[in-house]
Amino acid sequence: MLRIYSGENRMAATKEIEKILGTEYEVIDGMEMAPEDMPSVFRGNTLFGTTRNILIRDISANKPVYEKLPEYIDTTHNIVILELKLDKRSSVYKTIKDKVECREFVLPKDPNMGLVFDIYRTAKRDGVAAVKMLDKVKDGEDPIMLCGLIISQALKDYRAHPGVKEKRALRELSKLDLAMKSASWQPWTLLQAFLLRMSSL
Repeated sequence: MLRIYSGENRMAATKEIEKILGTEYEVIDGMEMAPEDMPSVFRGNTLFGTTRNILIRDISANKPVYEKLPEYIDTTHNIVILELKLDKRSSVYKTIKDKVECREFVLPKDPNMGLVFDIYRTAKRDGVAAVKMLDKVKDGEDPIMLCGLIISQALKDYRAHPGVKEKRALRELSKLDLAMKSASWQPWTLLQAFLLRMSSL
């Protein structure tokens, strides 16, 4: 069964994904997929012929792959596609929205939201200053949620200026998001490290 989840509340989405896929599942970067990969992902069998549990991230940014998605909605695997923002005006979305489960996970209003966006903009030119700004807001905040907000800002930047640096930032943020949810490192340390290297991407 195919499900499409979107929205900035990555924490709520992740909890729902784990209810469906469990804690052991394949993770595929949708931006790295090619159209010829789709049959093996959506219809390919495992060695034991069991149903696969798969999370695909940010497939809609990969237009050649995303446009073929309606051909694979009959998958027998448990597949969740996770998007930060989904264009509900696209022909792909209109074709599949009534045939698969589509859910949006919205963040609650956060008084620090404007500052989080400032942190990302600052990190592009001065990582040390961005880390100092992060230190001011991190008490009482969830690092994974803040990462989701930073990702949303990076996506806005990419849509406004789809350049090499913006694409690199999205790729690094995708890795950061995965690392924060799976690594034994402190998530704040990972987030600080990303902000420090952001200006050199």
